[in-house]
Amino acid sequence: MIQDDIKKISGVNPYKCMKCGKCSASCPSFNEMDIKPHQFVSYVLNDDIDALLKSESIKQCLSCFACVERCPRDVKPGNLIDTVRQMVVRKRGAELLSPEEVTQLLDPELPQQLLVSAFRRYRR
Repeated sequence: MIQDDIKKISGVNPYKCMKCGKCSASCPSFNEMDIKPHQFVSYVLNDDIDALLKSESIKQCLSCFACVERCPRDVKPGNLIDTVRQMVVRKRGAELLSPEEVTQLLDPELPQQLLVSAFRRYRR
C-alpha cells in the first residue's frame, strides 16, 4: 500500500496531527498550493494518494520546512510533501528534464529558494 510507503519513507506519523493549521499558516507558498500542508496530512490518512501525486503542491513547496518547525505535535508535513515528490520523480524515471532544458522553462518570478531546493533535492 502506497500510504504505508509514504509513512515509512517520510518517518511521519500522520495520526498525531490535530489539524490546528499552524503548518499551513507558516507556509510561504500557501497561496499557490492546491493542497495545503495540513490537508496533505489528511489526504495521507484518508489514503487519497492519487490526488497527492497529481497535486501542484509538490511543485510549489519550497522545502523550507517552516511547517515542520511550527508543528506542535512534530507531524512534519514537509517530510510528507517531500516524500510524495520523490515518489513522482522516481516514477517518471528516464523522463526527467535534462540540464539544458531547465533554463528554457524558468519563470523570471520563480523564487530562487525553490531553485536551490530543487537542485539540492535532485542532484543525488
